[in-house]
Amino acid sequence: MSVHSSVDGAGARPGRPVSIHDLAAAKARGERFVMVTAYDAGSAALLDELGVPVLLVGDSLGMVVLGYDSTIPVTLDEMLHHTRAVSRGAQHALVVGDLPFGSYQDGPSQALSSAVRMLKEGGAAAVKLEGGGPMVAATAHLVRAGIPVMGHLGLTPQSVHQFGGFKVQGRDQQAADRIVEDAVALADAGAFAVVLEAVPADIGRRVTEAIAVPTIGIGAGPDTDAQVLVWHDLLGLTAGRLPRFVKAYADLRAEISGAIKSFQSEVADGEYPGPEHTY
Repeated sequence: MSVHSSVDGAGARPGRPVSIHDLAAAKARGERFVMVTAYDAGSAALLDELGVPVLLVGDSLGMVVLGYDSTIPVTLDEMLHHTRAVSRGAQHALVVGDLPFGSYQDGPSQALSSAVRMLKEGGAAAVKLEGGGPMVAATAHLVRAGIPVMGHLGLTPQSVHQFGGFKVQGRDQQAADRIVEDAVALADAGAFAVVLEAVPADIGRRVTEAIAVPTIGIGAGPDTDAQVLVWHDLLGLTAGRLPRFVKAYADLRAEISGAIKSFQSEVADGEYPGPEHTY
């Protein structure tokens, strides 16, 4: 059962937007759900129509949409541009806007300024920020200001240079314990959910059991409360080697290639446009 159908089936006003409280209730009922990235109004509208309860406007757009080598170059203005588009396309899903690198690391005040823009200008209902430690104070500051915050632990892509690449995190006991402790601290600070990326399955299970708010896994094993994938990855649009945790549920790259080749061929041969396509 999806969060959408659970909300509507529980006597709530039909069609109302998904809230952070609905996600908490889903975890309490033991109902798993999904989050999918979205970067434009069209994909957001389709995902919304399909009942996906949470849309993440991820800074992954830097790599899959804007052509950067990492998420680090993405600016807040670029995030706002895409978040506005997604917010216009989604009518019911909870839209979460990523705070990009450099827009919150300077402390709670900078985080609040950026998050306010994400809600006011981007139309998001919540923000996501990466890391534990000092990000716990930033999370608490935003929550006190009335801004829902999603945490993100494990492989945090904005710290890729510090990690020395896109590597699995929490391999040793000390690192694993730190991820669990950071998750508990974020939940205590008011985070409504925590993303766990590229960590051993045991950490996904431990964190899910340790906190009352939903965990959303991406390469964190089968025991998290929800799973997230990047739109381009799950549809088979991404070229090259994919992370171990990615499952492509379609091969749209091949489908699109076939369609474009057919278009090119028919134009070259004079088959298109035919009489049925001509005024």
